[in-house]
Amino acid sequence: MRAKTTLGVIVGNRGFFPDHLCDEGRKEVLSVLESEGLGAVCLTPNDTPFGSVETREEAKKCAGLFKQHADEIDGILVTLPNFGDERGIAEAVRLSGLNVPVLIQAYPDEPGKMSLSDRRDSFCGKMSACNNLTQYGIPYSLTDLHTVAPASAEFSADLQRFAATCRVVRGLDGARIGAIGARPAAFNTVRYSEKILEDSGISVEVVDLLEIMGRIGRLDDDAACVQEKLAKVKAYICVEGVPDDSLLKMAKLAAVVDEWMDENDLVASAVQCWTAIEEFYGVVPCTVMSMMSERLVPSACEVDITGAVGMYALALASGVPAALLDWNNNYGDDPDKCVLFHCSNLPKSCFAQVQMGWQDIIGGSVGNENTYGTCVGQIKSGPFTFCRVSTDDLAGTVRVYCGEGEFTGDPLDTFGGAGVARIPDLQGLVRYICEMGFEHHVAITHATVGEAIAEAMETYLGWDVYQH
Repeated sequence: MRAKTTLGVIVGNRGFFPDHLCDEGRKEVLSVLESEGLGAVCLTPNDTPFGSVETREEAKKCAGLFKQHADEIDGILVTLPNFGDERGIAEAVRLSGLNVPVLIQAYPDEPGKMSLSDRRDSFCGKMSACNNLTQYGIPYSLTDLHTVAPASAEFSADLQRFAATCRVVRGLDGARIGAIGARPAAFNTVRYSEKILEDSGISVEVVDLLEIMGRIGRLDDDAACVQEKLAKVKAYICVEGVPDDSLLKMAKLAAVVDEWMDENDLVASAVQCWTAIEEFYGVVPCTVMSMMSERLVPSACEVDITGAVGMYALALASGVPAALLDWNNNYGDDPDKCVLFHCSNLPKSCFAQVQMGWQDIIGGSVGNENTYGTCVGQIKSGPFTFCRVSTDDLAGTVRVYCGEGEFTGDPLDTFGGAGVARIPDLQGLVRYICEMGFEHHVAITHATVGEAIAEAMETYLGWDVYQH
């Protein structure tokens, strides 16, 4: 994932409005971006008057600058200190050739400064800019308030939300997801279309579980890569009571999977997590998967590739680990609460407390001694965002639902990784999930990025999105 989000900045100007406002506005906006931890690429006063864009020649200069920094720019911010030239803005974006999100910000006028020398009319100019971008077929985002001061808390929230949207759009473009093993036979639920994902720029790289097992078989116990992974497993989670042989198997699995993912430039994975690996290898892959998700390389269970896409999108937006859970149980008679659960491979930062255990469900059939490696504990309380990505193979589209809720910390007496979630109008949400035939898996992250996810996937990726 990119360390820093960078925006190309277009300062709109229109000559018969006060242009000194552009000079002040450009300096202020660049200062705000820096304070928000965002990079900026912008014309300078040496390039055009006040570093602004009005004429076609100035638009060409701006586009040329953006082209030079195309690999750095994740999105474009259009700022309107005055009315702004609607054509210059649209042409700068079009000529740049950048297919990135665009945010339109307009300065507010002040009641005491409405004379010819100080009035902005950005309120009106923003509408004209949006009209032209629409004519040019350029999708764009808006601030919550129609006009908003750059130094305000409201614009800070706009910027952070837009930056998250940019990260999702950039990250999913060309993303490569690894499918490790075959879909478990009992899970028709997680069927998906590779071709539809490919049409959205997301590729799937497949490896047979036999190949993974074969690579493991070639590793010596004392190989440097194995011992390195073994130390990392022991440092990652409490392994008290877990046999050394099971830990060694996990270390070998981690070494092989990481090597394969590096070889293929993969950003996430989905694993055939049961039951062959337990029966024929003797551990669950949960801790290995948890460790990948913790370092923002999400790993989904049951070869749920579109679940992994949702996890990756959430991690891109939030910058914190994502997990894949089941919509699993009601919680008493509260219609807005439910239990979210897996058995489990959640990243450890999702837990209030966690330790390694065995897989209670599979252990009943293959023996508990063959199922060590689960991450057991209660999910920590706090706000979270949920997201489900799915391919609609009959319609040839990608469809999504997303929203926000909170983990409550209510008590649970269960195994695996679980938490009680409260979501407003949960009954309406689960009815929608059932009516639309979505999967029972859902990706979550401990952050509030629902709006950014919806904007990225609907406005810029063109997916069918329901935001709860």
